[in-house]
Amino acid sequence: MKRYATVVIVGAGPAGLATSACLNRLSIPNIVLEREDCNGSLWKKKTYERLNLHLPKHLCQLPHMPFPLNEPTFVSKNGFIEYLDSYASTFEVYPMYNRTVENAWFEKEGSMGHVVVRNKVTGCTEEYVGENLVVATGENSQGFIPNFTGLEEFKGEGIHSSEYESGKCFTDKDVLVVGCGNSGMEIAYDLSSWDARTSIVVRSPVHVFTKEMVRFGMRLLKYLPCNSVDNTMVMLSKFKYGELTGYGLERPTRGPFYLKKITGRSPVIDVGTIDKIKDGSIQDGGSLFNEDGMPKPGNKVSGKGKMVSIVLDFPRMDCLEFQMMPKI
Repeated sequence: MKRYATVVIVGAGPAGLATSACLNRLSIPNIVLEREDCNGSLWKKKTYERLNLHLPKHLCQLPHMPFPLNEPTFVSKNGFIEYLDSYASTFEVYPMYNRTVENAWFEKEGSMGHVVVRNKVTGCTEEYVGENLVVATGENSQGFIPNFTGLEEFKGEGIHSSEYESGKCFTDKDVLVVGCGNSGMEIAYDLSSWDARTSIVVRSPVHVFTKEMVRFGMRLLKYLPCNSVDNTMVMLSKFKYGELTGYGLERPTRGPFYLKKITGRSPVIDVGTIDKIKDGSIQDGGSLFNEDGMPKPGNKVSGKGKMVSIVLDFPRMDCLEFQMMPKI
């Protein structure tokens, strides 16, 4: 079976929905292919309960549709999921679900593009053909767990952050969170709030700010050069949190917005984790990683009883980049 459209879009996350919506507004035929059974599957299936957007809603909205006025400034996970569903309905975006891409190619320059998928419901192969192909699968669709020596012998439970839902299952258990990105820090806070004995392993230097600081910094970027804003942000962080080296947290030598632009890494937006680290509710788990963020040779994962290792990947794409999405 072959189906034709001007544009074939792979992925029905926020970027895929936004691309299709903009094309629909211009009456450009398009087809959206999604391997899961819903749009926004990462938000619906692989996020923890307490998650909120870390940026104000006006910076996270998709093209041509603001958030409702009654939504809070920092939208909840469920609020964002409702927004995605409403967005798809408003702009008549109807993805072809349960389609796993097996191959995609252009025959030659200027020719039609072909996308071959496997329909997971029927088991049949389908082919979609278009003048243009948009890959909107994101950078966070696959979890990554590094190869630790001893991990296969570990007697506790080891999960990736995408499998984490809530700390209520870990009360009175020992939990090691590996990684101090936004997910790692917020998961550590959630675990500690549910009375888990929580430790966190820091992979590399990291900037830490409040939501309000980041919001202020993004406003400054409209008027001041990046270097000036970075210096201001670091000063505010030092004023708020003091020196964090003694708690196992080092600041990078380059500024937060410079690093975001060059490496894609976002600063950590603190939800209360730093206070818990300072008062000892969350312990420093030590460093298992080298400066490149990979396990150091000779380190071994081990644990007794109910120890749980939560191993995190460190995606580059997050809500800080929603504001960069072009409007058509």
